[in-house]
Amino acid sequence: MLKILLYPVAWIYGLVVYVRNSLYDYKIFHSTEFEIPVISIGNITVGGTGKTPHTEYLVELLKKHVNVATLSRGYKRKTKGFRLVNGSSQAWEVGDEPLQIKRKFPEVTVAVDEKRVRGINELLKDEDQSPDAVLLDDAFQHRKVSPGINILLIDYNRPIDKDHLLPVGRLRERKYQRRRANIIIYTKCPDEITPITRRIIMKDVNLRPYQSLYFTTMVYGSPKPVFPDVASELEEEAIERKSVILLAGIANPAPLQEYVASKYAVIGELLFPDHHHFKAADLKKMEDLFTANESESPLLVTTEKDAMRLRDEATIPDHIREKMYYIPLKIKFLDHEGKSFDKTIVGYVKDNRSNRELHKRTYQRRS
Repeated sequence: MLKILLYPVAWIYGLVVYVRNSLYDYKIFHSTEFEIPVISIGNITVGGTGKTPHTEYLVELLKKHVNVATLSRGYKRKTKGFRLVNGSSQAWEVGDEPLQIKRKFPEVTVAVDEKRVRGINELLKDEDQSPDAVLLDDAFQHRKVSPGINILLIDYNRPIDKDHLLPVGRLRERKYQRRRANIIIYTKCPDEITPITRRIIMKDVNLRPYQSLYFTTMVYGSPKPVFPDVASELEEEAIERKSVILLAGIANPAPLQEYVASKYAVIGELLFPDHHHFKAADLKKMEDLFTANESESPLLVTTEKDAMRLRDEATIPDHIREKMYYIPLKIKFLDHEGKSFDKTIVGYVKDNRSNRELHKRTYQRRS
């Protein structure tokens, strides 16, 4: 009954989004193009498609070739405006995902700004230190910037063809807007996809001549300490079937729950909304769960993103800190498709970086 009542709201929302997109499509609203390569990574649904590990894959790929920077709005941060992220930043200042990327790649420039055009201009202010390429995180709907490559992520387990617009469903905009993407990636796939399933997906997607389709799966790593100053590294084999408490504040915890249950003995779960800022009551629940299961000597396992926010919490006692671990996450392309993807991305960046350098040399000769 409630869903029926939400349909008029979804219709109004869809109309607003349609008008906005049309104004950009017909050049009534201006999209800014930059002379450096700009790659956007985003989705067409709310939450849970794996943007951060895909962004990290791109950072890892491009930093070998060029000076790359990432820019996001810093979702759920409690600050405004442009900020550079550093290793001592806190999640509440810059957002958990930018902080995670900075701590994983300290040599890479990571910035946040809710206004992406301003953010890129800030990054380009210092010509000697400015990036050769910018990755825009969660920017598929941010049409004030016109990226050179638009990457759209779709969760394999949550197909969009039968989904509905917010607030009835999970769609941020109508599915035909995937036409704006140059690259479409189905994420969180099983390790193997049958040829029939691939053909069905390709038919559903209805690729245009300028679009490419890829499939990726998630790869979980060995647990790492949330607080490395008080906790030691663990060997995966030594903790297999160990009693654990799972803590997660992510959009779709189901894949993580399934993985953790397959590796450990889960004796309790603490689940929170995506990007949740932990309150005293939340930490009290965590302590109580540890105390109630003290005889099991459990570990607490969480996500890398949640670890960024947990590190801000000074009130967590040391005897719990030393038992807190996060599970790192990477992506892997299926069927060796990564080579084709890498070639496309690196080729685009190198070609357009060369164009920028030519433009700069021409300008310097004239001035």
